[in-house]
Amino acid sequence: MAAITMNNIVKKYGDGFAAVNDVSLDIADGELMILVGPSGCGKSTLLRMIVGLEDITSGDMLIGGNRVNDKAPRDRNLSMVFQNYALYPHLSVYENIAFPLRLAKTPDDEIKRKVEAAADLLELKEHLDRKPANLSGGQRQRVAMGRAIVREADAFLFDEPLSNLDAKLRGQMRTEISRLQRSLGITTVYVTHDQTEAMTLGDRVAVLRKGLLQQVASPRELYEQPLNLFVAGFIGSPPMNFLPAKVEGSALQTPFGKFQLDERMASKVSGKELVLMGVRPEYFEDASLVDEAKRDKGSTFTAHVDVTEWLGDAQYAYIPFEASEAVTEQLRDLSRELDSDQLRTQAIVSIDSTSRIRSGRDAEFWVDTRKIHVFDPESGDNLTRDEEAGAELTRQVTEDREEDQKRAAEDEKSDALR
Repeated sequence: MAAITMNNIVKKYGDGFAAVNDVSLDIADGELMILVGPSGCGKSTLLRMIVGLEDITSGDMLIGGNRVNDKAPRDRNLSMVFQNYALYPHLSVYENIAFPLRLAKTPDDEIKRKVEAAADLLELKEHLDRKPANLSGGQRQRVAMGRAIVREADAFLFDEPLSNLDAKLRGQMRTEISRLQRSLGITTVYVTHDQTEAMTLGDRVAVLRKGLLQQVASPRELYEQPLNLFVAGFIGSPPMNFLPAKVEGSALQTPFGKFQLDERMASKVSGKELVLMGVRPEYFEDASLVDEAKRDKGSTFTAHVDVTEWLGDAQYAYIPFEASEAVTEQLRDLSRELDSDQLRTQAIVSIDSTSRIRSGRDAEFWVDTRKIHVFDPESGDNLTRDEEAGAELTRQVTEDREEDQKRAAEDEKSDALR
C-alpha cells in the first residue's frame, strides 16, 4: 500500500486548454478516494496522470513518498481497472487473471496460488476455464478486478468500472468493490460521474468542475455542508432546491413565504440583499403529518402542486415558483453543467407515501429551517456552511478507516501466529 500525493497538478493540451488545473490532493494509505464530477471535469485525466498514461504539464505526483512524474506506468506498481474491462478474449479467466504475473515471470506454483486466492475472493473459481465471451458483465468486471488483485500493487485505480452494467448489477458490484477494498485495505482511487456511487463507496470524495477541485470531504460532509452551489447541486438525488430570496433582517423572503434564520445563519448573511436559499427535498414534509414535537423547528407555507410522483416508499411533489430572469438563467446553466433537467424554477419536495397531497391542488407544507443553506448568487459560495461541523463529519470517517486498518493488521498477525 502507498499514499498518493498530488501537488499543484496541471494538465494542458497543445491548444492551451487546461483539463486539470492546479489540483492538490492527499490520498491516505489505505483510503478509498472517489473522483467525481460531470463529463469533462478532468477526473479521468487526473486518474490517467496517476498511473502514467498522461503526461503532467506541471506539478508533482508522489506515490509512497516518491516522485513518479517521469516514471513509466509499469514502474509505478499500480493496478488499473478500466471501464471496458480490457480482457483478452482468446484467454481463459485463469489466464486473464494470471497475465500480469506471466509478464513478471512469476513461478507457476505461485501464479496458481495467487489466481486461485483471487478467484475465491471474487467467487470466480467455477469460471476459471471459461472465456470472457461466455461471462456476464458483472463476472467480466470481477475478472478485471482479479487481475488487479494478483499484482499486489501499491494502489488500485478504477476508471468508471460499472458504467456498462445495468442498474441492479451496478448496485451489487458497488457492494463487492466496497467489501473487497475493506478486506484488502489497499489505497484506491475510483473515478465516476455517478454521485450515488461516490456517496456509497468513498471514504472521502473529491468533486471536480472544469478541471478545478471544488471540495474534498466525506460523503456526509459533502451532503450536509457543501462548500458551494455546484457541490450542493451535484450531490444528492433529487438535487437540492434553490430558491431566490431577499434578506430581511434575520429572515429570508422567498416565493414560498418568509423563513426565519437562526442566530448563526442570520449573522452569516448580514449585509447581503439577494441570495439563493438551498434546501434538500427530504427536509420538506406534508404539514398535516408533521410530528408536533418538531413543528416549531421549522416553518409552514401553502403552495400549488403541479405534479406528484408516488414511488411506493416515498412521494415527490413538484412546486413551481416565480423567479427573475437572472436566477432562472443561472439555474438553467447549472442544470446543463450537471447534466440534470431538475434544477429549474420548481421545488422538488419529498413527502411521506401516505400523504394525500395531489396534483393540481394547493397544499400546506412544512420545511425544517435548521437544514437550509444560503448561497451567494454571484460567487456560489455557501454563506452559512458550518465548517466545524463539516470537519467533524470527515474526521469521524478518517478515525473509522484507521480503526479498520488497525483491526485488520491485528487479525493478520493472529492468523500468522496460528
